[in-house]
Amino acid sequence: MGSIRLTFHSHSAGLNRLTVSGVVRLMLGSWLVLAPCAPANANPVVRPASEFPVATDARIEQVGEVVRLTMALSRPVEISASVMAAPDRAVIDLPSVNFQVQPNTARKSAGFVSAFRFGMFTADRSRIILDLAQPAVVAKAEVRKVRGGFGELVVELKRASRAEFQAASVRPAQQSQEGPASQAPRPHGETRQLVVIDPGHGGIDPGAVVASIAEKSVVLAFGLALKEQLEAGGRYRVMMTRDDDTFVPLGQRVKIARAAGADLFISIHADSLSQAQDVRGATIYTGSERATDAESARLAAKENQADAVAGLDAAEDVQDVAGILMDLAKRETRTFSSVFARNLVEKLGGSVKLHKVPLRSAGFRVLTAPDVPSVLIELGYMSSPKDAELLNSPSWRAQAVGAVHNAIDGYFTSTLSAGKAAANQR
Repeated sequence: MGSIRLTFHSHSAGLNRLTVSGVVRLMLGSWLVLAPCAPANANPVVRPASEFPVATDARIEQVGEVVRLTMALSRPVEISASVMAAPDRAVIDLPSVNFQVQPNTARKSAGFVSAFRFGMFTADRSRIILDLAQPAVVAKAEVRKVRGGFGELVVELKRASRAEFQAASVRPAQQSQEGPASQAPRPHGETRQLVVIDPGHGGIDPGAVVASIAEKSVVLAFGLALKEQLEAGGRYRVMMTRDDDTFVPLGQRVKIARAAGADLFISIHADSLSQAQDVRGATIYTGSERATDAESARLAAKENQADAVAGLDAAEDVQDVAGILMDLAKRETRTFSSVFARNLVEKLGGSVKLHKVPLRSAGFRVLTAPDVPSVLIELGYMSSPKDAELLNSPSWRAQAVGAVHNAIDGYFTSTLSAGKAAANQR
């Protein structure tokens, strides 16, 4: 059997993107094709939210031995309910619903229910989740018809022993969310770089919620503005992991970028620290098995729970691929990620306030693509009154988007120049 020899060259003056990850993309091409991602024609037809039944007037209360959730609906729908462990929660699945309920309503508690949340789960399904402080089972789950053709959702939970809860609980399914990943890899003859923008959270996962403002809405607005500006220049192709208020699992976000052959992946978030409202400013994160500090580790752990928040199995995907090649690709990709992260700190620092330690790293699941340079931008802290004001300011958003755009331009200009210089030296 013949052997394969790989020779890599390093150049202190710059980096050539095709040194390792390009080889890996070629040699592991069959693995990339077989990796689970959305098939090209899998997208369901998405109806506008105006066609969905409307949910209003959510109320949770303890009534005797049970905790009852009620929600008014513009028309009756079919629902199903179950309980799930690790973390303990009750899950109510229903068709697509337009939730006209204030986000801070979900922070209310009653008895053994510590909080609840709601939102779109897939393109054609919504979900309500009640967090359980103690074991409980579903005693009732129904939608009653009421006068005028309206409906009323009623879910009642009753306290149970741990054994009863375990017997009733179901294992959350691995969600195969279909979404923008259906776009084909780079078209033949296409020379523009592909930037994938990943607005964090979405749908049933609101992220941080401060004064009725949800993180998912703030970062989506930023992502859409960045996409518009990048496309207006004509230099880049741009893909969004989500472009509306829908939930996308963490692993799927990575697969979207990999399946499309992305040249850069940017995940956008806005953190919240309830105990430190004076902390503010933007922070740039790169992926790493070991966090640079305790705060970064805390944030990564919180963001990595997004799938569990939505009622999914939070276990990480196992990637059984050629070890040494993948390790080399990860090293090179992280080098490129660091180059872009430093560019972001430089450009953002000239336009918006940065955290006192603006460049960090931690084990974020969305930053695990071995062959796509990836960063996570925390735009600021929603728990800071000043940051919250800026995050919702169109003028601040335009300024910050412009800075990120400049950082992307600078990154590709430097790496492409370095690649050409490296090729000329061979």
